[in-house]
Amino acid sequence: MKDTEISRAVAAAVDTAAEYGLGTEDAAVLHNSNRIAVRLRPSGMLARVAPLAHRLDFEVEIARRLAGTGSPVAGLDPRVEPRVHVRDGFAVTLWTYYEPTAAPENHPPAAYADALARLHAGLRRIDFAAPHFTGRVADALRVVEDPAVSPDLGATERALLSDTLRGISRAILDRGTRQQLLHGEPHPGNLLATADGPLFIDLETACRGPVEFDLAHAPEDVAAHYPGADSGLLADCRILSLALVVSWRWDRDDQLPDGRRRGREWLAQMQADLHRRKHADGGGH
Repeated sequence: MKDTEISRAVAAAVDTAAEYGLGTEDAAVLHNSNRIAVRLRPSGMLARVAPLAHRLDFEVEIARRLAGTGSPVAGLDPRVEPRVHVRDGFAVTLWTYYEPTAAPENHPPAAYADALARLHAGLRRIDFAAPHFTGRVADALRVVEDPAVSPDLGATERALLSDTLRGISRAILDRGTRQQLLHGEPHPGNLLATADGPLFIDLETACRGPVEFDLAHAPEDVAAHYPGADSGLLADCRILSLALVVSWRWDRDDQLPDGRRRGREWLAQMQADLHRRKHADGGGH
């Protein structure tokens, strides 16, 4: 979110909390991307604020349905209506704030895997329409294959990304593995270490696909503790995950800090993984 919008967005969060008699003495922006996360004190609340075009209702509805499943997710604040609130051109949702007890990179692999498996079990219990992971692939292809959208992407890299996005997603589908509702991006930054145990946040990325697509976003040592993970499918999902994040880095409107440098590093990692895959297949694709 642009700096010029942040003060208005924070005010929208404070005013929305005030509607429920929850006063705010301090509002601290904890995260800023296409939306902001604002900690509101002393109410113990976290507000997520985005432009109205952002689909906050999608995330709210998944969280509302998961509330009765015992899934390890950060919940909506029970003192307010579980919905998207509209104020001053912004969409505002209000959540319980959980004090982190450890840094994201310090999640024990076994606890991480257990939390993800329990989340997947909870997601299987709810009936919710979500896009398939191939929709994300199609979005990435629109970036990669349109020089007007990715003007700085070289021809060689453009062809490599396009071939990888198409070929690996096809290989994943051809396995015929069971598909289910997923978190979509359960990486360490979306898993909080709290006094209540590991809790996932940011459900706006939910999609459908094999559980290995989610597991590909976790550190590699987590997979050893996840029951029944298919190692070959997971390897393909890791390649696809890298291809997706690399593609976003060449979008002319990408705002990730130092995004191009990271994109080049992830591209090199993707190429190394593709080389290992080819070698494991005996030289074929």
